[in-house]
Amino acid sequence: MLFSSFAHRASVGVWTAVLFGTLAAPVHAGDPPLTLDAALYKAVGQAPSLMAHHAHVASMEQEAIRAGRLPDPVLDIGVDNFPVTSPGAFSGRSDPMTMRTIGLTQAIPSRAARTADIALARAQVNAADAEGADETQSIQQRVTTAWIALWATQQQRALLTVLQAESDVAVRTAQARLHGAEGSATDALAAHAEEAALANRLEQVDADLAVAQAGLQRWLGETVTQVADGPDFSALPVSPDRLEQGIDQQAPMQVWHAREQVAQAALDQARAAKHPDWNVSFRYGRRAQDLSDMVMVQVGVSLPLFTRNRQDRGISAKEDQWEAVQDAHEDARREQREAVAKAVATWEGLGRQIQRYQDTLLPLDRDRAQTALAAYRGGAPLQPWLDARRDEIELRLRYVDALTQRAQMWAALAFLLPSPESRP
Repeated sequence: MLFSSFAHRASVGVWTAVLFGTLAAPVHAGDPPLTLDAALYKAVGQAPSLMAHHAHVASMEQEAIRAGRLPDPVLDIGVDNFPVTSPGAFSGRSDPMTMRTIGLTQAIPSRAARTADIALARAQVNAADAEGADETQSIQQRVTTAWIALWATQQQRALLTVLQAESDVAVRTAQARLHGAEGSATDALAAHAEEAALANRLEQVDADLAVAQAGLQRWLGETVTQVADGPDFSALPVSPDRLEQGIDQQAPMQVWHAREQVAQAALDQARAAKHPDWNVSFRYGRRAQDLSDMVMVQVGVSLPLFTRNRQDRGISAKEDQWEAVQDAHEDARREQREAVAKAVATWEGLGRQIQRYQDTLLPLDRDRAQTALAAYRGGAPLQPWLDARRDEIELRLRYVDALTQRAQMWAALAFLLPSPESRP
């Protein structure tokens, strides 16, 4: 049957309305559908890996507090000038120089070394914080992917379920024609077989639903029977231009700046080893036989001599490590820019495909199947309807695959910038 352009545009509009009405319908009764926002809020709030990370950062902050502090003083207790040979061997009173002593020694690292220790500790805390942002972004993306898997399976089931009524019509028509001696047993069997094939596909979709529910349960700790309508996967929370300009602010890249800070602080610490350290000692000695007590005060300083094969070697090693981190940072930046560009291109291409499915391909296949069924009911052969029906089922499944892939690309891009504007 040939349709006019006006009739075709009308059928596209009706089909689009039916399609979106079908996708919006809930699959199961029971608990309210779970929104993506609610899933993200709950999953991020109770993720064990994030809790472990927060505890790790807290421990590092405690360690950072003591960075740069003076080491503990050393308490000395002993005996000086104790005779061990005659005369007066092993007697504490035979020699007037013998005395019991008590003293304190305090090591004083150089100011440069203490400052470098503080900077390194803070840089390590900052690096841990940056890793937390990356972990949060990873969890958001993985939860969204699990949520999308359940959402997409629901869409798949809804698109196939609406075809059951048409299968029933074909079966009843085939039986009626067979009983009226106008049809053949072959057509009746073929109609039944097509109905059974659709039932099998729905059984597979139900199994996929259970798998998707288990995937989401891993993050939420409870079973979710259905999810609500998703966000608008045709629009990114952050524009592609903003993503391109903010490569260094994206969660996977933040850790690299922190790693550079750690490498720089370690280099400063190595350079600080060329500054002399100090120590101060105080000792009080008490002598026998009513002799005067003795006091000793000493100041010591380290002498960083011959640095060529000592401190300079350490400085060279840290400089190489710092340069290695910078090179790795640049490589990661290029890799991230490539990944974002590919994801954006894929997301945009899938959007155009989905629009073509909705505007042209799905309505045309629907019209073809309905026309073939109407023709069969009017006496035409069954085979054109069987062919149209199988093509329509495959087309609907490909359409859901495109929806799923676009949603997954959306998830890969939506949480790259850890800010309110990057959330759905």
